[in-house]
Amino acid sequence: MLAAMTTHHLEPDERTLHGFFSRDLPPVLTVDSGDTVVLRTLDAGWHLEPPPAPGVRGRHIERRGAGHALCGPIFVRGAEPGMTLEVGVGRLHPGTWGATFGGGRDTELNRRLGVADGPSHAVLWRLDPDRMVAEDQHGHTVRLRPFMGVIGLPPAEAGEHSTIPPRPSGGNIDCRELVSGSRLLLPIAVPGALLSAGDGHGAQGDGEVSGTAIECPMEVCELTLVLRPDLALAMPRAETPAGSLTFGFDADLNEAMAVALEAMVDLVGERYGVDRREALALASVVVDLHVTQVANGTWGVHAVLPPGAIG
Repeated sequence: MLAAMTTHHLEPDERTLHGFFSRDLPPVLTVDSGDTVVLRTLDAGWHLEPPPAPGVRGRHIERRGAGHALCGPIFVRGAEPGMTLEVGVGRLHPGTWGATFGGGRDTELNRRLGVADGPSHAVLWRLDPDRMVAEDQHGHTVRLRPFMGVIGLPPAEAGEHSTIPPRPSGGNIDCRELVSGSRLLLPIAVPGALLSAGDGHGAQGDGEVSGTAIECPMEVCELTLVLRPDLALAMPRAETPAGSLTFGFDADLNEAMAVALEAMVDLVGERYGVDRREALALASVVVDLHVTQVANGTWGVHAVLPPGAIG
């Protein structure tokens, strides 16, 4: 007889919030494989409410670490290095406000675009999660397509690790395809897995070209955690409504592409029982390469195999 699965709830507060990954962070919740955790998260900037005006910091929780406001860590019983954690993304219900920023950072891209000098431009959004529409202070509207920018596990190395770059164990992947109904597969590097999540995005384009999406709190983020001891991965994979995804992360975009493509060739070979040459030929016909984000120092590429593309 199968054991009943349990649903847990986590609220963002001084106990559960942290701005770094670390194997030494004590877990705030322990769950069994198959359990669901429903989180409420702050925006990445630790705000408790919308900023009162563009460029003005509103009421917030003081940061513990320099990075995104992450909720966790969550200890999964039985999780060991070498296994894979499957994170099923259920209901995602964003809050009613968000912000996007453009320019103001001295990066090579911003210098090329002529927006590196001076303050960043803040676009403040009113979100309507029922209609799935966002409207900014200038009256422009966009469709909401919420996902979590950060879902990840700490690396095996000791110490505090920044939340900004994505890693083989996940983190700040910023992939717009990780919407409700997706399953993210993360290699486990530490006992218990120690999952953390945050950085709600109301909408984002591939690339996240300004460095920010619609950065928003998430009133409901439902994650179901399943151990996959049968699956050994070196990099994250995902099953999404858009198809099967493989990822590559590197400071060199060409290398990130090669890592994502290599993982996709592996996936096609495994799934269809073909050798690597045939897998590459099939991938060239049906697989799309997308620039996940160019905002986090370690750039991302994801390869997409659409559903039913290979018969």
